[in-house]
Amino acid sequence: MKPSYRLALLGAAVAISSIVAGCGEKNQGGPRPPTEVAVITVAPERMGITNELPGRLEANRVAQVRARVAGIVLKRMFKEGSEVKEGQVLFQIDPAPYQAALNSAKATLAKAEANLTQASLKLERYEPLVKINAISKQEYDEVVATHKQAKADVAAGKAAVTTANLNLGYARVTAPISGRIGRALVTEGALVGQGDATPLALIQQDDKMYVNLTQTGAEVAKLRQALKEGKLKAASKNEAQVSLVMDDGSIYQKAGTLLFSDITVDESTGTVTLRAIFPNPDRALMPGTFVRARFQQGVNEQALAVPQQAVLRTNEGASVMVVGAEDKVEARTVTTASAIGDKWVIASGLKVGDRVIVEGLQKVRVGMPVKPVEWKPGAKAEEKPADAPADKPAGKAAEKPAEAAASAPAKAAG
Repeated sequence: MKPSYRLALLGAAVAISSIVAGCGEKNQGGPRPPTEVAVITVAPERMGITNELPGRLEANRVAQVRARVAGIVLKRMFKEGSEVKEGQVLFQIDPAPYQAALNSAKATLAKAEANLTQASLKLERYEPLVKINAISKQEYDEVVATHKQAKADVAAGKAAVTTANLNLGYARVTAPISGRIGRALVTEGALVGQGDATPLALIQQDDKMYVNLTQTGAEVAKLRQALKEGKLKAASKNEAQVSLVMDDGSIYQKAGTLLFSDITVDESTGTVTLRAIFPNPDRALMPGTFVRARFQQGVNEQALAVPQQAVLRTNEGASVMVVGAEDKVEARTVTTASAIGDKWVIASGLKVGDRVIVEGLQKVRVGMPVKPVEWKPGAKAEEKPADAPADKPAGKAAEKPAEAAASAPAKAAG
């Protein structure tokens, strides 16, 4: 082998070794930078204590239409499912017997009035006679008694006429309240009111709706104690508005008002009843619907809360990851009080100033150093790949000298 050829091979080998060593140094690089995580700094804030309780809707006024006199239903005078006005005629019961009773009562009254006239005239004639002893005192007393009896008969006759008029009026069954009427419970030709007040229909006034809610007595007692101790403040009238969660999860557009809370605990259920009222102008709410109502029962001026996504839940309970001393990750067990919006109110486990990790939880573990940045809702913490982007161009650049060095012997051989 020629000396020049040997020198060329030796030079190529040295060049390749140098390039490979350089690539190794660049790939090893320095220590990996800390993982970036988004955190929030715990600070007290004013938050309402919101409860969500189950209940059912009911119309604010409900009235059964009943027959107040007995008879045959001649006609139904309303459209089922329509709106009716107070006093509107709904059914016509056969009025003939009641008209006859009225006529009879009027005749009896007329007879009583005639008797009273006769008794009054007789009394007028007897009064001067008794004064001069032209008649006996007994005869005069009988005339006075007859006059009083005649007056009583007239009063009874007038009462009978009034009763007959009422019964005749009851033959026209009217709406006791305004509202929406349901289906008719009887048909034409049915005998109603025979022995009892037969139900004929149901009217519900549903332009406003009640929702009756139940809360455990223990929760009510706890809330009242917190208010008494000053831990909570009573919600103002504006804050005491109630929102309605429908059975499909949607929120009813109009806010309601809490009317009252019962003063006693139901012994059979251990619950307290609360009632709220909601406007229902478009009749979107229907009586009997199962709903859930949300409302504020108090205000915590120093609440500690974190985004719900920051709370981890396991079989052992709830916990959060915080950035502790030297920017290292620590795990904290917490107790959650209630969910308000997209936050959990923390009852214990955190203090003011703690930095809670909100985003980047999947990249960290306890004891790991991190780079905390302030969390911005809607923005995610940047994820850096394991290899720095600057390493890749270096690797690619290293390939070209290696190729050139490998081709050097071929050129030298030529």
